[in-house]
Amino acid sequence: MSALLLSSVSALANDVGEDMDILAENYNSVLTAKEAATLKKALANMRAAAQDAQKGVPPKLENESADSIAMKDYRHGFDILMTQIDDAMKLADEGKVDEAKAAAASFKATRNEYHKKYR
Repeated sequence: MSALLLSSVSALANDVGEDMDILAENYNSVLTAKEAATLKKALANMRAAAQDAQKGVPPKLENESADSIAMKDYRHGFDILMTQIDDAMKLADEGKVDEAKAAAASFKATRNEYHKKYR
């Protein structure tokens, strides 16, 4: 019974590559959003994908233990990204679409830094 439950839970989770695709797709939506509702939906999708990816293991770290320095750093990168997403969401909640989009521009630097290490 527990094996069935575990397999069904893991089947529901995206792999890291799928989460990265969701992040990229929604990042483009964030940058082109004209209204707060569209922006907030894309940010929420990004946050969910970041949370899911944080639980995963990228191919480059498959041989690392869960508590290795590299894995901790990988997860820390998602902590940074989720904080940035939360900051942009606060602005979107206030109806500050242009400011939220400007804040979202910082996501790219985080992505570039962590892609160099773990992609």
